[in-house]
Amino acid sequence: MTTTVPGGLQFSPLLKIIGRVSRMTINDELFSKVMDNIREGIYFVDLDRRMTYWNKGAENLTGYAAADILGKRCPDDLLVHVDDRGTVLCSEGCPLQKSMKDGLPHEAEVYLRHRSGHRLPVSLRVLPIFDPDRNLTGAVEIFTDNSERVALRQKIAELQKDALLDPLTGLANRRYATETLRGMLDQMIRYGWTFGVVFMDINLFKTINDTYGHDVGDQVLKMVARTLQANSRSFDVMARWGGEEFLAIIVNVNDQTLHRVAYKLRTLVARSSLHVGTERIGVALSLGATLAQPGDTVETLVKRADQAMYRQKLRSRNQESAKIAV
Repeated sequence: MTTTVPGGLQFSPLLKIIGRVSRMTINDELFSKVMDNIREGIYFVDLDRRMTYWNKGAENLTGYAAADILGKRCPDDLLVHVDDRGTVLCSEGCPLQKSMKDGLPHEAEVYLRHRSGHRLPVSLRVLPIFDPDRNLTGAVEIFTDNSERVALRQKIAELQKDALLDPLTGLANRRYATETLRGMLDQMIRYGWTFGVVFMDINLFKTINDTYGHDVGDQVLKMVARTLQANSRSFDVMARWGGEEFLAIIVNVNDQTLHRVAYKLRTLVARSSLHVGTERIGVALSLGATLAQPGDTVETLVKRADQAMYRQKLRSRNQESAKIAV
């Protein structure tokens, strides 16, 4: 069988090499020597997706020797490519099958099954194969280890997440809240969209740390954060402002609605508790709420909510009947 790459289809320098040796039979010694000195995995299939060539690069990447592969079909229980949703591509969305159907090259990022059983992320490129008379005879797949790229993406995602989330509570951090407030103030000026903030502080938090230790203090912070997050609307933002302080950004509200949301959050936190041994630890929040006003900056808006919270704390620390300052 001869292997002719269609004219003009040049994925990479590697495909140019394949193009130069395309008039040799796949059993040709020079062809095999060239292919086996290429780091990428390369294999050929016929129209029935039966493996007809398997280079050393493919062996090194997958753990399968040519003797394990040649003569077997892709759908056999070997590589079993899947996408990131776990879909088995041999039965749905096979790039080789697509290429042989439309006569065009295809690329994909998939996960093949290594001989040892684990999944290996690979980037693959598929090209149809034609004989000199332009009859389709099969396809070639070239694949490379994608582990480093996947790991890099995950690392970038982690760094982005770390930059915007508080590592202890999982809430938005101060940086994220600040940027959100800037955007909300800009939208208020442009479109007249109203929003408010609720500044929250855990009462007597230092006493909890001094009495039970910082590990318990951290658990209390997580408990409060989970209560706030679980009882907020999807389009509102709950953030840890710092220490035992939290900030809620509540969109599309008026005075009355903002007061109601703040009171709900305070009540739900007051009804939460943490068991430490035989003791039950509960906490109360002091809150200050304010609507954004024309001319506000992030600093003036947060400061006004903070001052309202401080007035409420002075009036009625730990009192369930205390009113929230607005």
